[in-house]
Amino acid sequence: MPSAKILESKKALVKALNEEITSSLAGVVVAYNGISVANDTKLRKELREAGVHYMVVKNTMLRLAVKGTQYEALTECFKGDTAIALSAEDPAAAARILCKFADADKSKRFVVKGGFCDGQVLDVAGVKSLSTMPNREGLLSMLAGSLNGIVGGLAVALQGIIDKQEDGEAA
Repeated sequence: MPSAKILESKKALVKALNEEITSSLAGVVVAYNGISVANDTKLRKELREAGVHYMVVKNTMLRLAVKGTQYEALTECFKGDTAIALSAEDPAAAARILCKFADADKSKRFVVKGGFCDGQVLDVAGVKSLSTMPNREGLLSMLAGSLNGIVGGLAVALQGIIDKQEDGEAA
């Protein structure tokens, strides 16, 4: 029978995992069975550099961590060798990196199982769709370009109005 100290430790781990999951912008659940140490190291480095927290967690702990949350539907993904990647800054970072890694895995043993973004549970297709979104800098660049186009068009229109008024005053 587990001691009270071990049970408290497990409860603390589940609570910490719950807080990390529910405070993340997005997360991706993967089956990681059979990847080499070299590939795992490379993957973890890339995820860490993108600000993604990647961890292998017992399925029981994950089930307890999402129980009663908006992510409880993810429990169907918690089978076999499971890892979860959590993005706190760029919601698409984990999806981009893990989908690319899964596509490149020739053994097809590294598989994206599902995920979540902004409070919504995602199936595999949803995670793949999220993976195609640009990063924060890309989105800001697109926004700046759009605003620049609007401001430029507004300036041309205002200049046209000013020119018309000046022509009317000159006549």
